[in-house]
Amino acid sequence: MIAAELRDWGAPLALVERAAPIAPEGGVVLRVLACGVCRSDWHVWVGADPDVALPHVPGHEYCGEVVAVGPGVRRWSVGDRVIAPFILACGQCGDCAAGNQTICADQVLPGFTHPGAFAEQIAVPYADVNLAALPEGMAPTLAAALGCRTTTAWQALTGRAALQAGEWLAIFGGGGVGLSALLLGRALGARVVVVDVVPERLDYARALGADAVVNARDGDAAEAVRTATGGGAHVAVEALGIAETTVNALKSLRKLGRMVQVGMPAGEHVTMPIPMDAVYSGQLAVYGTRGMPAHKYPTLLNMIAGGHVDLSPIVAREVPLSKVTEELAAFDAPGAPGVAVITDFTG
Repeated sequence: MIAAELRDWGAPLALVERAAPIAPEGGVVLRVLACGVCRSDWHVWVGADPDVALPHVPGHEYCGEVVAVGPGVRRWSVGDRVIAPFILACGQCGDCAAGNQTICADQVLPGFTHPGAFAEQIAVPYADVNLAALPEGMAPTLAAALGCRTTTAWQALTGRAALQAGEWLAIFGGGGVGLSALLLGRALGARVVVVDVVPERLDYARALGADAVVNARDGDAAEAVRTATGGGAHVAVEALGIAETTVNALKSLRKLGRMVQVGMPAGEHVTMPIPMDAVYSGQLAVYGTRGMPAHKYPTLLNMIAGGHVDLSPIVAREVPLSKVTEELAAFDAPGAPGVAVITDFTG
């Protein structure tokens, strides 16, 4: 099979022939139908993720068709079209039994700890407890775009911050996670303000229904959010993983507000100076989040299939596997709105 292989940090991915994966016990092999290109893949590409060893095949936002089924799999058959979370939980431990698959100690992370989906095929372990069926008629391009960004945003809003209708949601970062949070937040009945430094992203957010937008280059972004929301957001989502936006997200909250750290801190941002005086005096809640438990996939997919939210605007372009390096390099600087999805794996 053809795969895009990372051989050196920051170098162009090489299109290579690799042996097709074998379905593990309890797992399946998927023919990859589509795979998103995510900022987390960029962290892998530049060497900021300590879990990655070279050579490596990245890619963790995928959907596919089952082409092989390993021993012990009960729920899936050849020909099924499915999607998987990027955290594949064991399904057997106490955390999994409690519904907290994202903290499973035996988790597998395709694209990080295991070969990923920048390839024609991918092996998926723990299939019965992780895979979800794609709704009839859902395009693979959209399904792949949901894989990390939208699911993480859904978990941040509903599983961590418990966003309520009528509340103000402030989103710091108008990329894939930010756009997903905007669309999902509006579907939940919240009012939304989006903060970014790229005018095109802010214009796009406003076109998608943002109640207010803030260009952080124009001054104090946190103060601008407090003004736009009449005293501060009830919930803030940080979607970049950098110190400046994390601090501004905290400072944008009204008293008793909740902030969710969605962006992955890496490199120089692993340790951040947090304004604990704002946390203390505002009695703020700060949550971390990473991925979404597999059992929540049907809720989100049914919401989309039922027409309650249209997430297609987050997909900006479809690209072949041969263009994946260009898409990764685009994360070196703030870019245009929308995300790229690989739909051609022939080279």
